[in-house]
Amino acid sequence: MSAGQRSLDLKTILLATGVVLTLAMGVRHGFGFWMQPISQANGWSRETYSLAMALQNLLWGAFGPFAGMVADRWGTMRVVLAGAFAYMAGLVWMATVAEPTLFIIGSGVLIGLGLACTAFGAVSGIIGRAAPPEKRSWAFGISGAASSFGQFLLMPIEQTMISQVGWQNALYLLAAIVVFLMVPMAFRLREPAVRKAAGHQQSIREALGEALGNRSFLLLVAGYFVCGFQLVFIGVHMPAYLKDQGLADPKVAVMALALIGLFNIFGSYAAGQLGGRLPKRYLLSFIYFARAAVIALFVTLPLSALTVYLFAAAMGVLWLSTVPLTNGIIAGVFGLSHMSMLAGVVFFSHQVGSFLGVWLGGYVFDLQGSYDLVWTISIGLGIMAGLANLPIDERALSRPSLKAA
Repeated sequence: MSAGQRSLDLKTILLATGVVLTLAMGVRHGFGFWMQPISQANGWSRETYSLAMALQNLLWGAFGPFAGMVADRWGTMRVVLAGAFAYMAGLVWMATVAEPTLFIIGSGVLIGLGLACTAFGAVSGIIGRAAPPEKRSWAFGISGAASSFGQFLLMPIEQTMISQVGWQNALYLLAAIVVFLMVPMAFRLREPAVRKAAGHQQSIREALGEALGNRSFLLLVAGYFVCGFQLVFIGVHMPAYLKDQGLADPKVAVMALALIGLFNIFGSYAAGQLGGRLPKRYLLSFIYFARAAVIALFVTLPLSALTVYLFAAAMGVLWLSTVPLTNGIIAGVFGLSHMSMLAGVVFFSHQVGSFLGVWLGGYVFDLQGSYDLVWTISIGLGIMAGLANLPIDERALSRPSLKAA
């Protein structure tokens, strides 16, 4: 690691990225609260709003590798600044555009870009560069906990804003909060110039070719697809699902999503801690198997506020605990030079899963009047992801012709 890299202050990096992730992920997790008011105000089916959310997630993933490339080459600060303004514009777009196609495309592009520049992939590289190897998994766990705190903090705030000032004004307020808090944090992510080591430096094309030809990397990609499918389906469709099942009090859904965020603070931190001591592949497998079991219990047991809260707490522990483990494997196997980009590539798979999960939820509901099929698919995919992570090789790659990252 170069002297320039060592001069990064880990506490400052974790604080600034923590605020950015708290806002980026906290606002995004609340989009399910807008499904019914926006659909009713504009006379849309549930599938229309679901498709908009699906496109946001897909483009978030598609923009992710490019945001990571820019962050790795020109610095995280520029990427986060661009993301803050794109996020703001997307929220304003959602509040003002009533034509379905324009709503879907505009919010998809703007918020997708905003999230790509302010969420995990874009900031993972600077965290990895600031943290020494023995603290890297822990640092990724802290960032995951920050995003979960955002969900816990903002869920009740967003629901209260909708009920107090209306869904449009709530989006305007969130747009202002995003810009006024993210921009100052972005300037704390300025990185010093790094002196390049002598000898051949791995290019972007070489790094991509190496990763995409690596079996363990492809298994991580497959597992992250499942992660995205499960989480975004639950996050967006949970409020509507509970109302359909007779739990009409919106406070139940608000509490459930807040509990997911609260318990994932502990889940992400614990995953980061354990990832420094135990094989990360086994921890990932356990998480996916456990999710399948928790979802199966939820859909088979009688539904009540208590079972919803228990489900939310259990899923919360497992929610984003995959992030520090996955990023830890990427950093350990491939090094730090292209960390943000490779994290973005893996996350693109996550977002393809997110796209299918949120869109399929709306499509199946409109077709069958029920979410039962999508719950079943989520269980099956969880089992497949648990099996896929078991054979991952976590050893660092040997590159005789390259300087170590």
